[in-house]
Amino acid sequence: MRQWTVVIIGLVLVCGSWAGAQDISEIVFYDSFESGDTSGWWAPARVGETGQTTCYDADGVVIACAGTGQDGDLKPGVAWPNPRFVDNSDGTVTDMLTGLVWLKDASCSDLAGTDTYGQGDWPTALTAAQALSSGTCGLTDASVAGDWRLPSRFELESLLDLEYSYPALSNAAGSAQWSEGDMFAGVQSSTYWSSTSLALNPSLAWFVYLYNGGVNASGKTNAYYVWPVRVGQ
Repeated sequence: MRQWTVVIIGLVLVCGSWAGAQDISEIVFYDSFESGDTSGWWAPARVGETGQTTCYDADGVVIACAGTGQDGDLKPGVAWPNPRFVDNSDGTVTDMLTGLVWLKDASCSDLAGTDTYGQGDWPTALTAAQALSSGTCGLTDASVAGDWRLPSRFELESLLDLEYSYPALSNAAGSAQWSEGDMFAGVQSSTYWSSTSLALNPSLAWFVYLYNGGVNASGKTNAYYVWPVRVGQ
């Protein structure tokens, strides 16, 4: 039997047999994007909206969105929940779109090995995030070292609201731009490390620039901010 991996109408053919011999009615399809245990099930990855609602012409002038086909017109992707972010009152904030739990303090200088601004090079960022535990950075969530980690590039990007800049982040409701103390504290309109290396040149790692929502890669010896994340409980 031929060895193929294809996706056809929601079924997966893996190594010559239908995955798990499941009927289409047994396949889980999520109507909303949420975290959770989906082991043993196949479901499509869902892409959230960017948050952009304004449209522009080629010169950057604001125009009416209707019929332009721009992001702000179609708003493709999974609609954001309201609220988008929830303060758990234990030093953590849950993103209701992804289910990820973020450190409330987005520039904690008490992270192990970071400088007085909460920045560190890439190796430091990795170890600092993994060493985070309850009792540090305002946490009272009973987390222990190893629960937290540095976010991947895509996880970090998922925070962005591209309707805004300086920073490209929304408020708790997802209805306006972030301001100090609105769910998150200490958000910097600057560069944050991800845990993802650049395959083309692995001496570089991807970062997200919260000033404008830009994504790029940089040498791992540079010092950038660290924003730890963990999975929801």
